[in-house]
Amino acid sequence: MNRPKHRFHLVTPSPWPFFSALAALNLIISAVAYMHDYRSSLFLNLLGFSSPIFILIWWWRDVIREATFQGKHTTKVQLNLRFGFALFIFSEVMFFFGFFWAFFHSSLSPAIEIGAIWPPANIVAPYTWGIPLFNTVVLLTSGVGITYTHQYLILGNRQTVLEGFIGTLFCAVIFLGAQAIEFIYAPFDISDSIYGTTFFMLSGFHGAHVIVGTLFIGVCLFRFIRGHFTSDHHIGFEAAVWYWHFVDVVWLFLYLFVYYWGGDTAAYATQ
Repeated sequence: MNRPKHRFHLVTPSPWPFFSALAALNLIISAVAYMHDYRSSLFLNLLGFSSPIFILIWWWRDVIREATFQGKHTTKVQLNLRFGFALFIFSEVMFFFGFFWAFFHSSLSPAIEIGAIWPPANIVAPYTWGIPLFNTVVLLTSGVGITYTHQYLILGNRQTVLEGFIGTLFCAVIFLGAQAIEFIYAPFDISDSIYGTTFFMLSGFHGAHVIVGTLFIGVCLFRFIRGHFTSDHHIGFEAAVWYWHFVDVVWLFLYLFVYYWGGDTAAYATQ
């Protein structure tokens, strides 16, 4: 068997990109069908949501095998993976940028149709110092925890790393539970003017990203217990840390502008 004379990883042919594209197409079609109440659309929608998840599980299983057991992720490959994940996070930043643009476009110059005020007429803004502040403290605490977990992994302190994982996941679950309570008891819904739409799109998609980040860190915890990470080879965990800090920063913008500036400031202005 000839050894490669370079430090790059030439990926063998994989079916997962093709099947991922089909699953994404099915997800969009089934979601549109469900929104229009087509027959059997609920089953198609469940299939559309589940198939990408299973495909990603199998795809990432192959990546973990290449990294952990086959030694394909050399120093050069790890550097390229970091660049790739940084570009992915940048794409996520632009994703949220569009929703923040819609929020500021509507709030800085409120239309006459919503009463020329922000929040719109008859909309009760969320209480800034309640669940939102609590969730801010919880999420920032988890960000500090995951950072120390990373540092202790580099130092080789396994017991502290395990405690950091558990603490971060605990904070993530608390955050999601509190946000679910806020959504259930919110005095408005997504169809209540542009305020409800931008609020739930921003906070809802952020919550979805918290769920993804929680699963990401949970997988890293499983891999850590199985001995997949070393002090100098843990690119998967680094990606999870980067993603979690991205989630923290997005929430800070959400809290400062949507909850604080778009809630309390407007409320004082209308008194």
